[in-house]
Amino acid sequence: MLNFNAILEEEYKSAYESAYDLPLKKQFSNPKIYSAKGDLSKRWYVYFSYRNPSTGKLTRQTPFYGNVNTFKTKEERMLALSIYRMTILKFLKQGYSPYEDNTALHKEQAPSSSVETVETEVYDPQIHLDPAPTKAETGMTIPEAIEFDLAIKMKTLRDSSIRSYKSHINVFKAWLDANHKDVKYMGTIDKKLVFEFLNHILQDTSARNRNNYRASLSSLFQCLEDNEIVPINFIGKIKVLNSAPKRNKTYSLEQQEEIFEYLKQTDPLLLLYIKFVSYNFLRPLEVCRLKVGDIDLKTKTLSFVAKNSPIKTKIIPDILLKELPDLSNLEQDSCLFTPDGIGKYWDIKLESKRGNFTKRFGQTVKKKFGLDLDHTLYSFRHTFITKLYRQLLKQGSPFEAKSKLMQITGHSSMSALEKYLRDMDAELPEDYSEMLRN
Repeated sequence: MLNFNAILEEEYKSAYESAYDLPLKKQFSNPKIYSAKGDLSKRWYVYFSYRNPSTGKLTRQTPFYGNVNTFKTKEERMLALSIYRMTILKFLKQGYSPYEDNTALHKEQAPSSSVETVETEVYDPQIHLDPAPTKAETGMTIPEAIEFDLAIKMKTLRDSSIRSYKSHINVFKAWLDANHKDVKYMGTIDKKLVFEFLNHILQDTSARNRNNYRASLSSLFQCLEDNEIVPINFIGKIKVLNSAPKRNKTYSLEQQEEIFEYLKQTDPLLLLYIKFVSYNFLRPLEVCRLKVGDIDLKTKTLSFVAKNSPIKTKIIPDILLKELPDLSNLEQDSCLFTPDGIGKYWDIKLESKRGNFTKRFGQTVKKKFGLDLDHTLYSFRHTFITKLYRQLLKQGSPFEAKSKLMQITGHSSMSALEKYLRDMDAELPEDYSEMLRN
């Protein structure tokens, strides 16, 4: 016996599907047009998602291009895409599926009279969804997926980050081309294959480098998951290996004083560069970013782009102010440091600028004093933070010293500063000999 509620529910289902021409659990998303923000040099297409019968999840399908990208004007492309979009939507509503053989259905739906002429005129054989595609033949190809991801990353990452990221992804793609030529679609890349690649990187380089590749691939798959191109970012669940961090040794007081005195006589420009690292606790890359206009002598401050944050401002201590030349007649947008002096134009990539000063330091200082690989320009930052911290400890408790130090160094949190101090052994205990004698 059917009660009132059961009858009502049955009638609701019938009315809903009749009114909206959709099942209660939507099998597909409405097709959408991608127009590359009007850029005719890029590919335009229609895309949609369909519920994967194996996973039950809406899964992004291979974009449909047709002959759209042969048109040379925005209006022609948009018209063609609109027709393709309407046709795809019509087929989806009629029950066509990218996961089934649609041959029988297509014969049933084929027009038998002139009533359907308007719709058949927009039909393109290419738009017919291929019968029974396998898992390997669905979704974006690997080059398409990488191109899609990089277009997004270009808007969100800095130039230095995008170069490293792009390099990692291209190495992965080249490895696939060389070792797994049969893998063509993003959806066929699985955990086992990624592990094989990461083990290859580990054997050829280091655990640290392997972890960096893992992070880049995880970022790629997360972007694709967010945009329904792959069902899940399984790389995020791959463990990070323990690795020894790169260590930049601090300089002893004697080494630091000898280096400063030597550079005072032989390379004053490099010495001033190092003093920005030493006295203002900037990273070498941050010093290379500085423009003349970033130095405000009235407020005794400088502005710079930090590692993990937007524009930051720091005071310039008097010990460094006294070292600065006259900047008043220099162009505000010229580089503060160049190989040829202060306040000139130097139009090369930022990392090449850092590399120039790193090489200069190696040829002048490292060679002269016989320093090892762990003594770097960055080491001066470690050296002077350690020196300052130990001076602050003489004036108060460790917490008070760290609180003052955090304001000066610009660390984002107390925990970040404490980890930094631990990593470079700045926190050393007092002599505990008396406790051992008892």
